[in-house]
Amino acid sequence: MSTCIVTSDESINHLTGDGHPERPERIIAITEKLKKRNDLIWEKPKKFNPSILKKAHDESYIDMVQRSFPREGLKYLDGDTLVSPGSEKATLEAVGCVIHAIEGVENKKFKNAFVPVRPPGHHAERNKAMGFCIYNNCAVGAHYLIEIFKYKKIAIWDPDIHQGNGHQSIFWDNKKVLYLSTHQYPFYPGTGSEDEKGKHNNIFNVPLPAGTSADQYLKAHDRILKRLIEFEPEFLLISMGFDMHKNDGLGQFKLASKDFYEITKRTLAATNSFTKGKVVSILEGGYDLNALAESANEHVNALVEFS
Repeated sequence: MSTCIVTSDESINHLTGDGHPERPERIIAITEKLKKRNDLIWEKPKKFNPSILKKAHDESYIDMVQRSFPREGLKYLDGDTLVSPGSEKATLEAVGCVIHAIEGVENKKFKNAFVPVRPPGHHAERNKAMGFCIYNNCAVGAHYLIEIFKYKKIAIWDPDIHQGNGHQSIFWDNKKVLYLSTHQYPFYPGTGSEDEKGKHNNIFNVPLPAGTSADQYLKAHDRILKRLIEFEPEFLLISMGFDMHKNDGLGQFKLASKDFYEITKRTLAATNSFTKGKVVSILEGGYDLNALAESANEHVNALVEFS
């Protein structure tokens, strides 16, 4: 078995306008880098039952999103989240890629998976789009694991530089899901203090200041690993942002591309005995194209090492 890359041709058809940081070139940069390798499996999503969206999002919100896609031009869902005619298929296939990756891991078609898709998801709340995110891809995946495969202990680790307010709000009172986040704080979206712990002590935030170095980050990451080991997750979902990179314009951390190998390797090593290697990683942020491609490749290096 090996690592699978599950992505959608529709991701590049989700247009966001000139100058928008969350742009189609992000997926192109990652896939062009990864296609130079010969140690990966590549797959496309299959159709899924859209009713699973209702586990993470209100039905009225799903209806609003489906009505919002324009026939031409762009339309704002919030101040920085836009949709275009190509966004409808892109948003659904982003979720479909996550579900296909989960099924592939469960059915032992491959050991683990990386899902580079857009739009990203971790800021999308139950009834609100924000921060470039429309459907919460990772949250839908977690609910799929609970509903279809009957998991009782799922961990979502979110190293994106922006705290995943969508994950936190959707799983606030769900004891089957442990959400862990390292992020710049105070910073967008404003959530993520250490005091935000969830109804079942199932939210674990490690806020860090602007200017955090790789060494400082790894010390903070030790706290994430300790909490993961205490939880003993049966399945690990990674809400994988690469905007902690020192060259990324949307954050102020100082990590290098190779650091994403180290933090991924450490996380997989800490959880492997519990998950038996069941890991699906889903793209969130990362906006400098060179840094994004390099960092994603380093992330995949660690996934392959554990496949």
